[in-house]
Amino acid sequence: MSIWELANPNRFVGFADRWLGPLAVLTAIVLVPGLVWGFLFTPEDYVQGNTVKIMYLHVPAALTAINVWFMMLVASIIWLVRRHRVSVLAAQAAAPVGFAMTIIALVTGSLWGQPMWGTYWAWEPRLTSFLILFLHYAAYIILWKSLDDLEAVSDISCYLCLVGSVFALLSRYAVQFWERGLHQGSTLSLDQETHIHIDYYLPLLLCIAGFSLLCITLVVLRTRTHIERRRINAMAARPRQVNDT
Repeated sequence: MSIWELANPNRFVGFADRWLGPLAVLTAIVLVPGLVWGFLFTPEDYVQGNTVKIMYLHVPAALTAINVWFMMLVASIIWLVRRHRVSVLAAQAAAPVGFAMTIIALVTGSLWGQPMWGTYWAWEPRLTSFLILFLHYAAYIILWKSLDDLEAVSDISCYLCLVGSVFALLSRYAVQFWERGLHQGSTLSLDQETHIHIDYYLPLLLCIAGFSLLCITLVVLRTRTHIERRRINAMAARPRQVNDT
């Protein structure tokens, strides 16, 4: 199946009905062992102690929050160029998922940062850009709830997504842009000399994969829900239109 076929609402709903179950099972198979392995069976760090295990929530949530925004960016561009309704509904569906991930990342980051930096918050580049991304998520969600004109809210939300992508990019690469930030460098790397110890590396990869699968599952589920809700609203509006005539 071509990905463009999913622009048809009926085909997307069929795709969701077919794959939501397997996606949910796969998510559980990957995420639960990753979290159990990370929190229960990895050793204490010689500097950070058990607080290092916060990364099994913080790192996957932060990466997923950024990647969800980029997914929304792609969906928004598709809407602006090709006017596929499913794409903008997918972006709308993804926003609360990414918003939840930013909250998890901010809270766990504060809990992790306090014993390491002596403070729950620091106005350093990565944290500041991530906070601004959080605010863009909130604005995006509020925008969809405040406007009734579907065409107008679709266009405005897409432009907001384009602006927010700057801060998503900064959140991802701020450590490379500003070398003096408090935030540590990349936790994961293909270079074995720079990534974290293998005892932490493998369960972290599982957690990242699990969070990614969880977000995919939730976005597909919520997109299907948006499509079906609009169908119900359209059907409910038809009798009123007939009566008015």
